[in-house]
Amino acid sequence: MKKILTAFSFAMLGVAAMSQETYDNAQLATKDLNGTARYVGMGGAMEALGADITTMNTNPAGVGLFRRSMITGSFGFNSLSGTKDIGKDKTKASFDHVGFVYVMRSGRHSYVNFGASYTKSRNFNQIVTAAGRLNGASQNKVSSMKNYNDYYRLEDHNGELTSQWGSNDYPDLAYNQVDYLYSNALLGGKNSKLIGMNANGYKGGYYLGDANGALDASGNPRAAYYDATGYDFRRGSSGYIGEYNFNLSGNSKDRFYWGLTFGMYDVNYRSASVYKENLVNSAQKAIGDVTIADERTISGSGFDVKAGVIFRPIEESPFRVGLYLHTPTWYDLKTENRTTLLSNLAEGYGKGNQSTSGRYDYKFYTPWRFGGSLGYTVGNYLALGATYEYADYSYCDIRVNDGGSYDYWGNYYEETSRDEAMKNNIKSVLKGVSTLKIGAEYKPTRNVALRLGYNYVSPMYNKNGYKDGTLNSYSNYYSSTTDYTNWKATDRVTAGIGYAYKKFSVDLAYQYSRTEGEFFPFMSYSDLAAVGGDKTKYDAGYDNFCDGKKVTDNRHQVLLTLGYKF
Repeated sequence: MKKILTAFSFAMLGVAAMSQETYDNAQLATKDLNGTARYVGMGGAMEALGADITTMNTNPAGVGLFRRSMITGSFGFNSLSGTKDIGKDKTKASFDHVGFVYVMRSGRHSYVNFGASYTKSRNFNQIVTAAGRLNGASQNKVSSMKNYNDYYRLEDHNGELTSQWGSNDYPDLAYNQVDYLYSNALLGGKNSKLIGMNANGYKGGYYLGDANGALDASGNPRAAYYDATGYDFRRGSSGYIGEYNFNLSGNSKDRFYWGLTFGMYDVNYRSASVYKENLVNSAQKAIGDVTIADERTISGSGFDVKAGVIFRPIEESPFRVGLYLHTPTWYDLKTENRTTLLSNLAEGYGKGNQSTSGRYDYKFYTPWRFGGSLGYTVGNYLALGATYEYADYSYCDIRVNDGGSYDYWGNYYEETSRDEAMKNNIKSVLKGVSTLKIGAEYKPTRNVALRLGYNYVSPMYNKNGYKDGTLNSYSNYYSSTTDYTNWKATDRVTAGIGYAYKKFSVDLAYQYSRTEGEFFPFMSYSDLAAVGGDKTKYDAGYDNFCDGKKVTDNRHQVLLTLGYKF
């Protein structure tokens, strides 16, 4: 593991700005269903109906339907269910939205409106727990195999080549912080398994170690590991993305409505995870457990631009069509981590506890977003809405900060370059997502409104996607966890009630959201290592497969909005 130690030390000292891993960033690219209680109660299907402040977040033209100025504020509670308690609060109060619209008449049937709002567009409160058997696979074997495959060939669990045949196939950036911890604290200990050993200590012409310590010719541990019988994983995350929007909108003769919104984002993400494996030695005797404890924060800011229109194609009909477009959100982010290996092994195994940390800046860009919506009203008592939205997350972009330069007048210009290896990983892991919203509002009396809504969000992750720990990428290098979850589709069911009296309004909404996923503690792979120098033979003894475990993310939200028209 000498190469791991050398590479890690060099990068920690010499690199201050780089990018981050696909699964960490994917959660920043999506938005929750949130805003006013009316918007949430109707499932968010108001992009053609308009006349709600939250529509400046989606279709800015919706603010153009206001005829009176208004101010609203929303707050409530969010609760998690279906997960084990890991010492984090499952129910938290939340300030979700505040906004106003100022209306100015510009003609007999035309208006120009100004608006501004704050919305908690992403709530990171989540608890993920998983446990399972490993049957010989282990996290530390992933680290060991990386070093081994500087000399042999490794294929991932899809059968795709991730490194070439021959020595020094893995560049330094393929080794991450977890590899560093294992190489310092565990690998190469007594009674560990030797990868590629035959009776003479050689395989395929390369010296791999001796039976007493798996040392290479320089006395450094190279390719040894411990099997694991099972694992236990727990992660709690918290934080939010705050979205600040500034809107200009209007209408022409109550038939054509337009809007433009400039958005700013404030990212605050925190997570703490604990991953524990029960290890055995080469004789399959239990020797204790090893824990990787990780704390990570992501913070920063971003901005985007949103534009939209709503029009009534038939003058005599209340039927409306809405269209909108969002640019990418351009994020400038900073992430920090503190990761510790805690060894609870029998005497003589491993070298005790080890810690590492990292801090750096990077840029992440979300994809373009497109939407279309239909709306229809019946008198003053029924409103129906439907929205379809599409965003292809395989087009997310990740960029390394390369520093910058000053021009002749002293202005500083920051320079970036794409992290090509991680960009290709994004294309293989993420995909296009379709969001369908439908909603209805019924008024049994003039002052009371009843609402129902439903959302379906298709899966963002490819079923066979995985966190590839072998990439030649700064994003991979500074990764401090090996787990990943391929979340499936999200279903949201909403309901609400509203009451209006003169200039005041009170709205209450309930939202239930459910998402299932498949959790993996680390990447699986098949090793097509040469047997006796024959590159065509397969040795199953070096496989490292872990089965996925079903996890759920179930959320409940109660939201109250107070409004005043003036």
